[in-house]
Amino acid sequence: MALITGADSGIGKAVAIAFAREGADVLLSYLPEEEQDAADTAQWVEKAGRKVAKLPGDLREESYCEDLVARALADFGELDLLVNVAGFQMTHDKIEDFTTEEFDHTFKTNVYALFWLARAALPKMKSGSAIINTASIQAYDPSPNLLPYAATKSAIVSLTKTLSQIGMKQGIRANAVAPGPVWTPLIPSTMPDQKVENFGKDGPIGRPAQPAELAPAYVFLAAEQDSSYITGSVMDLTGGKMLP
Repeated sequence: MALITGADSGIGKAVAIAFAREGADVLLSYLPEEEQDAADTAQWVEKAGRKVAKLPGDLREESYCEDLVARALADFGELDLLVNVAGFQMTHDKIEDFTTEEFDHTFKTNVYALFWLARAALPKMKSGSAIINTASIQAYDPSPNLLPYAATKSAIVSLTKTLSQIGMKQGIRANAVAPGPVWTPLIPSTMPDQKVENFGKDGPIGRPAQPAELAPAYVFLAAEQDSSYITGSVMDLTGGKMLP
């Protein structure tokens, strides 16, 4: 059973569908205003013959994160996979345009939620379970116009490595995926038109990834039989741009 945040669209939706096709039941976490998109994801999970539950809410609220773990256990009786995909970003060209409220919003969504979810989930997970976080190329090659977002992705890399050491005592693996540019609903809604038009074109492959191209990496890291020796790792999916 997998709890997936940001499961209404983009990478989260692609991962939910891929997991369902591999035999996992899924709990979808998403913002209340994304109910229609989440319903579509749920239909795809059901078409794959798996059970699905939905729990909308705001990951910036500690109680919601705790409720997600409780709901997973109540509805499915177990929690095998915690997959943190949800993220928030905004772009600005001047540092003075980044407000404290926006900085706080970014860290609460991207970092605090990951911590709250892991803290609630780890004691309930069994040996062989896994946590999969979503970092970014921004953790290693940050863009100035994504200052808060890039900082959160660096924090996620560090948190993943620390969680791997904590989880190891219980036989639980923790890894992260670090995508390069990926075409998701975040892009047109958070970037100027000119940047959207050229998004991802400066990379070696010359285009952004589609979410479905990343989903197999999450499936691999979730499968104990395939990735039992992998923990504390960050898998870069950057379209050929090398990371340190």
